[in-house]
Amino acid sequence: QTGLMDCCTNCSICCCGMFCFPCLSRQMAGDTNEFCLCGTSMAMRTLYCTRYNTPGSLCSDFCVSMFCLMCSVCQIKGDINQRRELGIF
Repeated sequence: QTGLMDCCTNCSICCCGMFCFPCLSRQMAGDTNEFCLCGTSMAMRTLYCTRYNTPGSLCSDFCVSMFCLMCSVCQIKGDINQRRELGIF
């Protein structure tokens, strides 16, 4: 639904990720009914991507989670919001 660098499509998510990253992580974990500290992990990203059949691999999930963590969490949160609007979340 959203690209890794699509931060500007939803400025509120981007700003929340930039200025209050723990808050965004907590929101995302709450949305997915997962433990808060797992919200930013590779496992959480892989779980989400598997659940919603998004493209990627374990290797790409690892790299994105390791080197672009804020973008990763913003991307998933944006995807959650879009799926909610479409009624498929």
